[in-house]
Amino acid sequence: LQNKISICGPSYGITCEVQSKIKKNNEEMEEWLVEWTIVQCGPDVGHPDHGCLDLQVWLKNGVILSKLVNSLYLDGSKPVKVPRNPPSMVFKQMEQMAQFLKGAENYGVAKTDMFQTADLFEGKDMAAAQRTLMALGSLAVTKNDRHYHGDPNWFMKKVQEHKKEFTESQLQDGEHVIGLQMGSKRGASQASMTGYR
Repeated sequence: LQNKISICGPSYGITCEVQSKIKKNNEEMEEWLVEWTIVQCGPDVGHPDHGCLDLQVWLKNGVILSKLVNSLYLDGSKPVKVPRNPPSMVFKQMEQMAQFLKGAENYGVAKTDMFQTADLFEGKDMAAAQRTLMALGSLAVTKNDRHYHGDPNWFMKKVQEHKKEFTESQLQDGEHVIGLQMGSKRGASQASMTGYR
């Protein structure tokens, strides 16, 4: 569980190895995500029994997911309102889950890594739910802003943009360089050119 997952080339969203591991519901991945959720949110969220159905039941009202995404934000800026009592009506549960998805998207999870509400609520695609949680954990580890709790090796860090800073003189020097794509005029002549007939 605590070993890093290696990157295997370019991929959209999360790495291709993670995607292949969770294409089908993966019990090891499930246990890992449950462990992270409990560490991140605290023991009061409980623990599901083993198995895909139990994970789905544990998360389907949206409350634990909402607590999870809230735990990654500063205290004054929690994106999701968590009810005192878990909602019992279906539309309220789905609404709570939609709030989690919006909070995760605002945190930086790509839409391509998001599950659809029915994927989790109806248990149609638990692997998609796992993908979303993996993407959320990877972002939290990457941000390294002290809101992530747990072993940092549980998730791969996402590739970050590295901006280059140039001085004004470097920028001016660059304006006088002819790129190789543009070619060069050296040695060029029209001597061998013939007109159209």
